[in-house]
Amino acid sequence: MLAPMAGVTDAVFRRLALRQGCALAFTEMVKDLAVLHGNPRSLAIATVDPADGPVGVQLLGSDPQTLARAARMAEAQGAALVDLNLGCPSPRVLRNGEGAALLEHPDRVARLVEAMVAAVTVPVTVKLRRGLVPGEETAPRVARAAVAAGASAVTCHGRYASQFYSGRADWGVIGRVCEAVEVPVIGNGDVDCGPVAQDRLESTGCRGIMIGRAALGNPWLFRELLDHLKGVPVKEVSAAERLATACEHLEGLVSLHGPRWGTLAMRKHAAWYLRGIPGAAALRARLFRVDTPEAMVGLLREVLGGDGAGVHPHRREACEPGADHSRG
Repeated sequence: MLAPMAGVTDAVFRRLALRQGCALAFTEMVKDLAVLHGNPRSLAIATVDPADGPVGVQLLGSDPQTLARAARMAEAQGAALVDLNLGCPSPRVLRNGEGAALLEHPDRVARLVEAMVAAVTVPVTVKLRRGLVPGEETAPRVARAAVAAGASAVTCHGRYASQFYSGRADWGVIGRVCEAVEVPVIGNGDVDCGPVAQDRLESTGCRGIMIGRAALGNPWLFRELLDHLKGVPVKEVSAAERLATACEHLEGLVSLHGPRWGTLAMRKHAAWYLRGIPGAAALRARLFRVDTPEAMVGLLREVLGGDGAGVHPHRREACEPGADHSRG
């Protein structure tokens, strides 16, 4: 599954991931009140095209009634399921008593999930972290409360909220969440290659894996993981395929935002696509001066085009279960 990531998991990126074998993609996190108040950007996030593949809408909130109404709107606008965010570590979100702040209040989580389940016919799921701060592992208890209230699945990220994305995800807690509930559990954190994915599935009993940062500039990761799990040879991504996908990504963003803003939105994605290229620092400096689709395509062709000379495959760290996989 593709994790919800702010500024990344728009319709264009979701489409690329789903085509490569991703089973379910999520929208960016969206505030319930912003959807209900008709904020244009929030409405755009919460509107999905079922023809692209199954997409879940992730909602942020802390009031049962507003979350229920926003969930109903998301369902009406194409969501295959609605997810409640219980893991966002942003200080502003925590001050509002939302996201990971709810990990300290299982009873409140149960009321939120119950209201959302009653409002929609699609599944309601939750995504949580290990806990708010180290030493206070609340994920199993919160997961039990959410499932008792009607949640159909639980995604667990193996870091505390206070860690943000530092250190390594602890998959032991994901195993403990699996033991705590009878619904499918999805594991999340630091999976970036097939051997690690297989180890995490086998060692925890989780039913699936959610990929976040490791998919940036690498939508083929889903295909690679599936190939490994099926026992078939993993196909290396060619320079031509990387170029074609990056250009398609740019074209989609231009269609979504217009030539100028689409190009600006593509800058960060292009930097991820070009990761591992010799002279990356100089390339990034040039990249962030590009402001037209034509110039962006020209730079991509210059680096990735032709016979692929000088192109390095994505940097591959030691893909062993014990290795440090901090990009997931």
